[in-house]
Order: sequence, then C-alpha cells, then structure tokens
Amino acid sequence: MTVIFSKKCEYGLQAILYMSAKEEDCICTSEEIAKKLKIPKEFVSKILQSLTESGIVNSKKGKSGGFLLAKKPSKIRLIDIVEAIDGLEIFNRCVLGFPNCSPEKPCPVHDKWGELRDKAYKMLSSETLDNFKEKTINKIGKD
Repeated sequence: MTVIFSKKCEYGLQAILYMSAKEEDCICTSEEIAKKLKIPKEFVSKILQSLTESGIVNSKKGKSGGFLLAKKPSKIRLIDIVEAIDGLEIFNRCVLGFPNCSPEKPCPVHDKWGELRDKAYKMLSSETLDNFKEKTINKIGKD
C-alpha cells in the first residue's frame, strides 16, 4: 500500500537509485532497468522521459542509447525526483482528503500526519542519491 507516493514515483525513485549505483556516466536502457526492478518496460520509459524533461536524467538516442543521470548523484536529492513525478502537493494537502483541512480546522489525523509529513520532507530534502549507493547495491545489485 502506498502511503505517500504514487506507483509512478516509487518506480522512478527505484530506477534513479539503480542508475546512481552504476558507474558514473553509465548508460542504462529501459529494458535493463525494467528487468532488474521487475517493472513494465513501457512504464520505465515514460517515467525516465518525464525525468529527462525535469533535468534529472539525460537520454541518448541510437543503437547504444538509453538513459543516464544528468548530474552527479551527490547533486540529486530524493525530493527532486518526487517533485518531478508527483509534485509536492502531498506535503501541503490533507492526507485523508478532507477539503479545507488546516491548523484552524484540522482533520482527525492532522497533527500526527503533519509531524510525519514534515520529517519525510526533511529527509527527502537532505538526502542525495550518493547516500544510498551501498544500500541500493545490497538491495537490487549493481549489474
């Protein structure tokens, strides 16, 4: 069950973490990423295209084409990926979907969710891809 991110964002985060665990300037095909992460190839391609538009990923056309990170992993924060795919609305709207939820008119979980939301936002904003290289390799491998 997804609590914060869309499935597209989850897959985007996984794909970018996988790419960041590869050698610098390594070109990855959508087929390679899809196979390694067990994600439909068409979905991977669409996600990486949207991340190309946001400047997180570059694409290379041709026979030896594919996708590569547009910046060093130390320059890409997790929040950059979330913002590019899902936007930052989840950090501003009611988690239960109540209209007009605010500190003055809070929903039943407003205060508790607010604490968790703020911690999540801070973590995603402070962590860069290079902080997760070893854990990513341990989880999904490097090749």
